[in-house]
Amino acid sequence: MRIKAESVNDYIAQLPEDRQAAMNKLRKIIKKNLPKGFKEALNYGMPSWVVPHKTYPGGYHCDPKLPLPFLSIASQKNFIAVYHMGVYANPDLMKWFVEEYPNHCKRKLDMGKSCIRFKKLEEIPYDLIGELVSKMSPKDWIDIYETHVKR
Repeated sequence: MRIKAESVNDYIAQLPEDRQAAMNKLRKIIKKNLPKGFKEALNYGMPSWVVPHKTYPGGYHCDPKLPLPFLSIASQKNFIAVYHMGVYANPDLMKWFVEEYPNHCKRKLDMGKSCIRFKKLEEIPYDLIGELVSKMSPKDWIDIYETHVKR
């Protein structure tokens, strides 16, 4: 499901109503819990939170013109996805999330490396996502990125 958007608001406005509600709720919980220093942007065509060039001038190693990506949300064809780079790069955070997930959702965790998929919109564990995004500051992410991700 590729959405051509000029801004995060534009992206969400193009979604069906039920998806708009879920994406707006995710956006709100992320903004409320994400540590200071990340910036909201439309990155790779998705609502995202990045480490801006002002903080990390080198940008993303795959395309240095882009800010360092950290977190994105997207409405895909069959699910809503949360892409959290910190879960992918930090085994301790991944372990915490996988262990905590069953306490918030009765459905089996559907997850790729950094992608957490939610097929049932009414079962998105918003509080858990809020707690997850609170666990890594821009400095934490930069340190992990430079040590384990950037080659």
